[in-house]
Amino acid sequence: MNFSLIIELAKRDFTEKYSGSTLGFVWSFIYPLINILIYMIIFGSLMGARLPGMSSIWGYGVYLVAGLVPWTAFANTVCRASTVFLDKKNIIAKIRVDLPTLPLYIVLSESITFVVTLVIFIILLTLTGFPLTSYLLMIPILYLVQQVFAYALGFFLGMFVVFLRDLKEVVAIGFQIWFWFTPIVYVFDILPKFVQQILILNPMLAVVSAYHDIFVYQRMPSFIYLLLVLVMSIGLIVADYLIFKKLEKDIRDFI
Repeated sequence: MNFSLIIELAKRDFTEKYSGSTLGFVWSFIYPLINILIYMIIFGSLMGARLPGMSSIWGYGVYLVAGLVPWTAFANTVCRASTVFLDKKNIIAKIRVDLPTLPLYIVLSESITFVVTLVIFIILLTLTGFPLTSYLLMIPILYLVQQVFAYALGFFLGMFVVFLRDLKEVVAIGFQIWFWFTPIVYVFDILPKFVQQILILNPMLAVVSAYHDIFVYQRMPSFIYLLLVLVMSIGLIVADYLIFKKLEKDIRDFI
């Protein structure tokens, strides 16, 4: 496993987003700041959207951002990891790369973006006087669970995108649908019972709900469901490696 290569790729991936611009790295703070302000101000203050059971004008905006930030990191990681073997085929052709570790640079790069965005979000919550609790210390655990799942799913899809190039478009469409099956812009409790029973099968329900518990409801999230997601993710990683062992030669030939 070439950790130095993974770290170098992650560093380049993050810094090259804004290479050539005057402000450079500063844009990594500006973009999430603007996005968070838009969601909080428009949905909270201007549109007057209210979260059931909460009187704060910032309640719905915080609920929305608390779900969007981890979802964006998860979706970007999976979608980008699903095409990583094709995107980095020049590197793979030149040096012997341990393919299962290649998606890790995307996990690291998206993690940097997540941390930057989360810090800005917490600062804005502090400035608005929105209550914060010590449950924020649980966020690294939540993020670890979601990114283990993201790696497992991204690696799985990446192996098959090599053979079916159109699959990457299916993945993009699938995530658009998946987004609306995850309680990010709506509250799970207001849904009909039969819809709740369907959505309970969505692994990201446990993850996003945990962020809502911490940021919005100031309570300890349910780690039982998160543990199930983690176990499922580890099982998928094991399956990934078994599949990869059978397909490695074909994957390298098709790239």
